[in-house]
Amino acid sequence: MQRAAPLETIAAAVRRERERLGLSLTELARRAGVAKSTLSQLEAGTGNPSVETLWALAVELGVPFSRLVDPPADPVQVIRAGEGYIVHSEQAPFAAVLLSTCPPGARRDLHILQAEPGGTRAAHAHIAGTTEHLIVITGRWLAGPEAEPVELNVGDYIRFRGDRPHRYEALEPGSTAVLVMEHV
Repeated sequence: MQRAAPLETIAAAVRRERERLGLSLTELARRAGVAKSTLSQLEAGTGNPSVETLWALAVELGVPFSRLVDPPADPVQVIRAGEGYIVHSEQAPFAAVLLSTCPPGARRDLHILQAEPGGTRAAHAHIAGTTEHLIVITGRWLAGPEAEPVELNVGDYIRFRGDRPHRYEALEPGSTAVLVMEHV
């Protein structure tokens, strides 16, 4: 069974990164386009943040998404199928499971994406220098740059700039993919 990312981890990470930049709650909320009350609840460890809210905060804080949701890892980590931290989209039937983050000095995140037809996950630009790599595992996807999405089938791979608007859309039920995000 998949579980939501622990709110305590998210709360501590958002607060830590906001304070590192010397930003007030009001200023970070304004920059990220998030209600101040939502940010306040998030830092208090309450609420239910969407993937869009967490991405917006990560971009404004200048950190990879994973730095906000991934708890400190043990040296050996196994995540069984169906387990892991899942974050849902508000825009589409789309979920991301963060599998691995990079240790200090390394800059990549690894996710499993799960989506159903019926909506598009419109992703805003991530931090400058981000590149996304997507490999389709099941189903069919329409993914890539917002202006030039590409239809992808099982086994197909696409690489594109993640620091520009992009999208993900399932074209078949039960579509899954592996997403690797590189940050420079």
